[in-house]
This record gives sequence, structure tokens and C-alpha cells, in this order.
Amino acid sequence: MTETNETLSMPADAQVKRDLPQSIVIPPIQGEMVHLRPATVEDLPCLDKLDAFYGASKITGKDAATERSMIQTWVRRSQAWEAGLAPGESGVGDPESRRTIAWAVVTDADHDDDGKTDASATDNVIGMIFLIDIDGWSRSARIQIVLGRDYRGRGYSRDAMPRVMTYGFASEPAGLGMHRIWVAVPEKNTRSISVYQSLGFVPSGTSRDALWDAENSKYQDLIVMDTLVDEYDPIRSLDAFGMHLIENNPGVQEALAAREHSVALRQNTEGGDAGVKKESKWSSAADAASNAKPVTDVHAVHSVESQSVEETHKKHEKSRLSAEEESNWPYGQSERKTSKDAWWRTLGRGRKRDTESEK
Repeated sequence: MTETNETLSMPADAQVKRDLPQSIVIPPIQGEMVHLRPATVEDLPCLDKLDAFYGASKITGKDAATERSMIQTWVRRSQAWEAGLAPGESGVGDPESRRTIAWAVVTDADHDDDGKTDASATDNVIGMIFLIDIDGWSRSARIQIVLGRDYRGRGYSRDAMPRVMTYGFASEPAGLGMHRIWVAVPEKNTRSISVYQSLGFVPSGTSRDALWDAENSKYQDLIVMDTLVDEYDPIRSLDAFGMHLIENNPGVQEALAAREHSVALRQNTEGGDAGVKKESKWSSAADAASNAKPVTDVHAVHSVESQSVEETHKKHEKSRLSAEEESNWPYGQSERKTSKDAWWRTLGRGRKRDTESEK
């Protein structure tokens, strides 16, 4: 009886299975601008054609050759996990048995209206997105996206990343059951820092002088940012940029159920001691996400685009605020933009570089 009572009193996370499965079926994920499919080694030459490692020193803090080698390793590890191979059998083993999942980022878009898909030279592949260092014991994973040189700054990351994170956080078997997803960003990469903050990541630590800044011949800090399963709201992270939840994607039904549960819990416990405790937990997550100060002089990625859109949606503010009161997820809806007028729908137009037409 004692053991049973102790088990029941343990936190839910303590009863989670800590071993990752021997093999995995990597699900396809659908976005509005892109769709994701499992990456293969045959996709790797596409990244070279896309000049995807251009500016790697600024984006990840690593030189282009190292970044290229790492991505090739991640893809091979991903395929090995699909095949049910142990990490040591993949040819790129890891003593900590850390797993990786790699997706190819594919688009059918024709942003320049020339009658052809933007990435026809690479079979519509414009980059890759990864869940790296998947740690079953700590239920933690790192996310990273790499895009071709001509496909950056068009909103593709904001379409893909929340959907991958939704899968990562969803409980098994719908998802990976992660507790924490994190990123590591060079301090000079203020653009990515801003994007991650808008997706709900908060700065959690700094590794001083961890990277070499080749452009300025000096060391720079590495900023660690993360978000937790009970802090992250995939619905609002998409909605803030005028994108929609796609309910057939992996992990979405679990996210919807968690959202409904949090709203019901708040309503049922409001005014009671339990309600105060639960409210403080959610409020602390909200404050951390919404009030986190930038770790450097962060330039808002979408500041120019959002100014013109903001006026259009002022008249909808009251209805949005009333909807916001229905939920105690961390992120407010004050940045919400309808998909019809979303900046990302036209951002890519006219930005196709001359080099792309030569591919």
C-alpha cells in the first residue's frame, strides 16, 4: 500500500517512460507556405545548390564547412532512427544515444508569379528543419532550421517551427512527449533572437565568449533560449502571424485538448486556493514569455510589415480581447492578424534574387 500511495503522489512527469523508441516513423507536417517530409541523404546536395551555408558564422556561430558536416550527420542519424538502427550503428554514433529527426522543407509557392515554383531546381526543397539532441531521460530537444540563401526572411521559419514544436511537445504516440525545446543563438544574430522570442522562447542563459565572430575578429556570447510544454501555445504562436492551425498535423489534437483543459481548470477553480496556485503557475509562464527583456538590441523582424497591418485590425480589438479572456495560455492575442492581410503572404513577392534564376 505504501508503494502504491507513493506512486500516486509522484508528479506526472516522474511516471513518464524515459526511453526513446528503438525506431520512429517521422510524420509529414503540413504548413500554409511549406510542407515537411522526412529528409534523406539524397536531399543534401540541394542545400549546396541553395547556398544554405552562406553566413553560417553569423547565423549559428560555426563556419560553413562545420555546419555542412553537422547537417549531413543529423540527416544520417535521422534515417538511422527510422530504420531502427542503434546510434552506434548509424555510422555517426553518440555515446549519449541522442537522437535526431530531420525534415526537408518543401514549398510549392510561386512568389514571383513567373509560372514556376520558386525552388524547381531543387525539387521544391528550400531547406531543412531538425529536432536535435533528443534526450529521452530529460525530455528535452533542440530545434534548428536551415534555409537556402534566397529563402530567408520570407516567413517560412514561422510557418514550420511552431508545427514541429507542436509535434515535439505532444505526448506519445502522437508526438515525442518532450518537456523542453530549446535553441542556441549567437548574440549578434538579433534577427533570429527576435523570431524565437515571438514564438514563445525566453532567454534562459548565456555562454560567455562561446563562439568566434570571424567578421569582427572577436569572441561572442551564445544565447540559450527555451520554452516548456506548459508554457507553449502553438495556436497563438501561429495566430500571431496570421497563420492557421492545421488540425490533421501530428500533436494538434493533443494541443487543443490541453488548451481546453487549462481553460476549464481556470474556470472551475477561479476564486479558490487551488485556482490561485494554478493561476500563479500560468501567470509566471506568461510573464516570462511576454515581459522577457531582449538579451541584446533586438530588431523586430516584422516591425515594418506590422505597422500597416495594425491599423487595419484595431476595430477587431474588442472581440480579440474577449476571446483572450477565455484562455490562460501564456501569449496574448494583441498581435493577432487575420490570414487575409498577413504580411507573410506578400513578403516573398519581388524578393527572388537574380542568382536564383540561374539555378
